[in-house]
Amino acid sequence: MKCLIIAAGRGSRLSSRGDSKPLIHLLGLSLIERVILTAREGGLTDFYVVTGYNGDKVQKYLNRFSQSRNINITHITNKEWEKGNGISVLQAKKLLHENFILLMGDHVFDESILIRLKNERVADGEVMVGVDRNIETKKTAEENDATKALVEDNRILDIGKDIKEYNAYDTGIFLCSPALFTGIEESLQHDDSSLSGGIKVLASKGKAKAFDIKDDYWVDVDDEKRFKRAESKLLATLRKTTDGPISRYINRPISTRITRYLLRTAISPSCISVFSFILAMLGALFFLFRGYTNLVIGAILAQVSSVIDGCDGEIARLKFHITEFGGWFDAVLDRYADAFLLYGLTYYVYFTNRSFLSLFIGFLAIIGTFMNSYTADKYDGLMKRKLGPGRYYLRVGRDVRVFLIFLGALLNKPLLFLALIALLMNAENIRRIIALYKHG
Repeated sequence: MKCLIIAAGRGSRLSSRGDSKPLIHLLGLSLIERVILTAREGGLTDFYVVTGYNGDKVQKYLNRFSQSRNINITHITNKEWEKGNGISVLQAKKLLHENFILLMGDHVFDESILIRLKNERVADGEVMVGVDRNIETKKTAEENDATKALVEDNRILDIGKDIKEYNAYDTGIFLCSPALFTGIEESLQHDDSSLSGGIKVLASKGKAKAFDIKDDYWVDVDDEKRFKRAESKLLATLRKTTDGPISRYINRPISTRITRYLLRTAISPSCISVFSFILAMLGALFFLFRGYTNLVIGAILAQVSSVIDGCDGEIARLKFHITEFGGWFDAVLDRYADAFLLYGLTYYVYFTNRSFLSLFIGFLAIIGTFMNSYTADKYDGLMKRKLGPGRYYLRVGRDVRVFLIFLGALLNKPLLFLALIALLMNAENIRRIIALYKHG
C-alpha cells in the first residue's frame, strides 16, 4: 500500500526551532523522518511526500535520508502551499489510483495505529478517518486547534475545526480511496481548500467511515507546547514490559534523561553497550583491590553501568536503529559483565572472611544468574501471550541483582547480599519453570 505524506506547510509557530517544519528535530530525528520510519514500521514501503515551503531544501534532505535508509520516496511539489492542505493532497491525484494511507508530516503517532488501519477495508468512493474518542482527557489541550469530528455508528457525520457538536478528534491518519480527490475538488467549489472540507463532502454522502485508535497515542506537533508533549509521549514508549522493578522505577527515569542528550550526538547504540560493559568491568576490578572504599567505588560503577545499559536500546528505538545483532550483542556483553561482577564480589567476600561457604554462595549466585538469563526468553514469551502486549508483570532480573550489589556495598554487607542474590535468582528460576510447566 502506498503512503502519501503532506509536508508543505511553513510551521511558523515552531520557527524558533528551524526554518522548515518537516526538518525540525525531535529526539534525534526530523519530524518527516520520524513519520516515514514509523509508517515503515507499520508495514508501508512506498512513500509520496508533498513539499511546498522550502521545498528544495526538504527534498534534498529526503534524498539523503532515502539513500541511507533504503526507502523509496517520490517527491511531489505544491507551489500553492499557502492555501489549504487539501491542495497538497490533490497534487498526488495523477499518481495514486488505488487505496492509500494519508499522513501528516508533523504528526507523531503509535505505529500500531497503522498496523490495524491498513488491514481495514474501504469500498470504492469511501475514506476512513482515524479518530480519537478519548476527548475528555485532551479537551484542554486540543479544543482550540484540533480538527473535530462527530461520529455515530462508526460513520463521520461532521468534521472541521469549528464545529460545535463533536465527540472525537481527527488524528490526521487516513485510509483513502481515490474518491478523496473528488471530495476535495467538490469542496473547492464551495471555497474550502482544506482536507477536512473534502472529508466533509464525503461524509455528507455517507462515505466517510471512522476508525477508533482507542488508547494509542498521537500528537499534532504544531507549537512548542505540543512539541514538548510529543517528546514526553515518545520517551514514555521506552518503558518495556520486561523491565524489572529497579529498571522501571529507578534506572529508566534516569537513563531516558541521559538518552535525551546522547540523541544530539552521532554515538551508536553499540558504542553505548561497550561503554556500559567497560564500566561494569572496572567495577569488578575495584572489587579485587579489596577495602570498603574500593567496594563502594566498584558497586557505584556497576549501578551506573546498569543505568547506562538502558540507553543503547532507547536510542536504537527512538532512531529506528533496532537490529537483531544489536540486541544479541548487548545481551552477550551483559552476561560477561554479570559474571565478572559476581566473581569479583565473591573474591572480595572470600578474602575478607576466608570462608569456603562464601565461595559456594558465590557459585550459586553466578549459576542462578546465568540460568535466569537462559529462562527469560521463554518466560517473557509466555507472559506476553498470557497478559497481552503492553501489560507489566513480575520479573526479577539483571536490574535487581546489580542494584543488590550496589546496596550491599553501601551497607558493607557484601556476603549477606551475595546470598540474597543467590536465593532470589534461583528462586526466580524455579518460579519460571513452574509457570512454564503449568502452561505446557
